[in-house]
Amino acid sequence: MKWLKVLALLSLLVGAVMFGVWRGWIAVPAAWNPWAPLDVQAAPNLLTRYKLMRLRDNPTLCDQVLATSGLKFSRQADSPVDAACPLHNTLRVQGGEVALSSSFLASCPLAVAFALFQRHALQPAAQAVYGQAVTRVDHLGSFACRTMYNREKAARSQHATANALDIAGFRLADGRTVNVLRDWPQDNTDARFLRQVRDDACEVFNVVLSPDYNAAHRNHFHLDAGPWWVCR
Repeated sequence: MKWLKVLALLSLLVGAVMFGVWRGWIAVPAAWNPWAPLDVQAAPNLLTRYKLMRLRDNPTLCDQVLATSGLKFSRQADSPVDAACPLHNTLRVQGGEVALSSSFLASCPLAVAFALFQRHALQPAAQAVYGQAVTRVDHLGSFACRTMYNREKAARSQHATANALDIAGFRLADGRTVNVLRDWPQDNTDARFLRQVRDDACEVFNVVLSPDYNAAHRNHFHLDAGPWWVCR
């Protein structure tokens, strides 16, 4: 039973430290303070997903985080509560440091995760592989009031709450394009870039599905900020 006493002591110690951080008695870097706002400029860490989750129902905190995200966006009115797929704390993302093939609706966690993805996954991968930046993201949309795979009795898709984005490809600074459907099956630089983007996206999004997952994703990456963790 000695190990139980040790475990209880450690739990008390951790709890005391967390209480001290929460009250401001113990100073820690903002990146490692669970109650400090998420900084999009800072590299993702173990607390990033928790801080993204805090944005879901907190529009004030959401606006504070987005102010330094580099995204251009507009706030959307909440849907009626009796809507088939009600939306709350939703934004229309219009671009930013990287252009978009079109604007898209996003929950606050998805919008902030997309900003993190651009800065800490997409652009570093483009620089590492091509030595140049991505200038546009081509996507297939975000919000769709439907179940998973449109199956009649399936659970609601993360798309039904604008909490998922499907990305089909990218345009580079020199004008060339990289396309998931065309380039993923290849054995070349473009395929290596796409795999690096997929892998690095998993540091930001909870679910990242690529053509390796199933045929339904052969032409895009599914990125979402939902409750499950999958990277494939």
